[in-house]
Amino acid sequence: MTRSILILNGPNLNLLGTRQPEVYGPTTLADIEAMCYRKAKVLGIEIVFAQSNHEGALIDTLHAARGVHDGIVLNAGAYTHTSVALMDAISSIMLPVVELHLSNIHAREEFRRTSFIAPVAIGQICGFGAAGYPLAMDALLSYFGETE
Repeated sequence: MTRSILILNGPNLNLLGTRQPEVYGPTTLADIEAMCYRKAKVLGIEIVFAQSNHEGALIDTLHAARGVHDGIVLNAGAYTHTSVALMDAISSIMLPVVELHLSNIHAREEFRRTSFIAPVAIGQICGFGAAGYPLAMDALLSYFGETE
C-alpha cells in the first residue's frame, strides 16, 4: 500500500525566500516543494503539496483529505496561534497531523508560543527551517510504524 501525505501550508508561506529571510531562511516554497517530492520518491510515498492564505480554503483542504490521504504535514503559519476553526477541522477529519514551523515558535514572541494546533496534532516540529518538512514526513511514517 502506497501512503499518501498532504503537505499543507498556510498564510504568507508563498513569500518564503523573500519574507524575513533572517527568520524563515532563504529557501522558497517552490524549493521546499521540490525537496518534499524528492523525499517522497526516496520513501516510496505520494504527496500532495498545497498552500493558501485563506483560513476557509485550508479548512476545505483538510476536509477533502479524508479518505484520500493517510496523514498531513501542516504549517499553518500565523493561524497556528489564532484559529480554533483549524483546530476543530483537524479534530473532525480523524487523520494524523504533524504541526510544522520553520522557526522555533517557542523562542519567539509570547503570542507565538501558543498553538491551537498542538493539542490535536500527533507532534510538532519547529526550528529546523526547510529541513523540518522531510523530518515531518519521516515522523508520519514512523507514526504508521514504517521507516525508510
